Amino acid sequence: MEENIQLKGQQDMSDKLHEECGVFGMYDFEGNDVASTIYYGLFALQHRGQESCGIAVSDTEGPKGKVNSIKGMGLVNEVFTEEALQKLHGDIGVGHTRYSTAGSSTRENAQPLVLNYVKGTLALAHNGNLINALDLRRELEYNGAIFQTTIDSEVIAYHIARERIHQASVEEAVVSAMKKIRGAYSLIVMSPRKLIGARDPYGFKPLCIGKRDHAYIFASETCALETIGAEYIRDVMPGEVVTITRDGILSNQEMCLEKNKQARCIFEYIYFARPDSVFDGIGVYHSRIQAGRFLAMDHPVDADLVVGVPESGNAAALGYSMESGIPYGTAFVKNSYVGRTFIKPKQGNRESSVRIKLNVLKEAVDGKRVIMIDDSMVRGTTNDRVVSMLREAGAKEVHVRISSPPFLHPCYFGIDIPSEDQLIAHNRSVEEIRRIIGADTLGYLKLNRLDEMVEGLPICRGCFTGQYPMSPPTEDIRGSYEK
Repeated sequence: MEENIQLKGQQDMSDKLHEECGVFGMYDFEGNDVASTIYYGLFALQHRGQESCGIAVSDTEGPKGKVNSIKGMGLVNEVFTEEALQKLHGDIGVGHTRYSTAGSSTRENAQPLVLNYVKGTLALAHNGNLINALDLRRELEYNGAIFQTTIDSEVIAYHIARERIHQASVEEAVVSAMKKIRGAYSLIVMSPRKLIGARDPYGFKPLCIGKRDHAYIFASETCALETIGAEYIRDVMPGEVVTITRDGILSNQEMCLEKNKQARCIFEYIYFARPDSVFDGIGVYHSRIQAGRFLAMDHPVDADLVVGVPESGNAAALGYSMESGIPYGTAFVKNSYVGRTFIKPKQGNRESSVRIKLNVLKEAVDGKRVIMIDDSMVRGTTNDRVVSMLREAGAKEVHVRISSPPFLHPCYFGIDIPSEDQLIAHNRSVEEIRRIIGADTLGYLKLNRLDEMVEGLPICRGCFTGQYPMSPPTEDIRGSYEK
């Protein structure tokens, strides 16, 4: 018998984890305009956020502190026209593509943020989530600060501006601000003559450095560097502040932690990142192949076909096939033109959000025993529909394998994993979940396989174990967390 799971007003039927944000910055020492290149960099990072985007640029030889920016709601190619980009003159700039993990979806919350203050101008792009943002915000408000947004990125910008008054340089102000903010963040900060990249001490969020001709780049993922023809140099280390000026690159490692205290978000490797990206020396595609291999080792089953739920399930499905010897195939056709913001069918309509996004290839699965690999299971509301679609298309058996462990706890560091009572795995056995989604068998990636998957890189596994790298908050800008 199928069990109903209350979604507490949650209307997103996709049941997928949402990406975080993408950041991209560029400084061209030859004085060329950077806006169009930032546009293409953001285009490569579109998968990290589809709600809003923006670009801010400045001319290092022009009036000090003059920043031109464009930002708006929608996809990169919807917000920016060729004519608009041609008006963004400047050889230094920063861009952002956003999905909100905290703060509402409005144009005011689009980034980059541009801040005018006593020492000049700052533009900031942020990926991540602070756990002490509300306390810091209240402190600033009691001291007279007036906020224009509801995002914690503005809290970071204010603290950098305040610290700059007492520090000799903006990069020192960034380091001082990092001593006060707690949580997950990758930052790109543009001052009139400098471009600064910073990564939180735990390394939750990725940030890399690239070079093209006489220009230097910061980007969330290496795929963005390849898109613009830039050479990957290295990753910004967890806790490091890297400053790019005409005099070269400066590194401040005052906030760096010992390696064993670092905690990268494992979902960059499992789901968020493009498969052609590399973080901290580990390829995303390789990690997903490994996850599939581990699933085949730990949860073998006789079947005729291994398929992945597009897109992030595909590489793990290939890994399962390689390890098991069961043929890999395509069972789903994805509608590439459906974004995360499409109008959801009203409850009771025959149209399903899942069916609008995915169709099953009947001739591929009819009469076959199918192993279906997906990257995660949050509420389970998508998984049961996909299983049903495979059965309706004629699949004799459907064996579900998930390339991550069960979600048991919420995330406080930039992923919108909901409260525990909305998670299908919370207080349920694997057998109970199997019955709910209607699969013949169900297997999750084992927790101890995560370390092997990323070759021993220190990772955060709080959403699986409840053991977080730092004490979680009791509330954030969205309101109280449900325990």
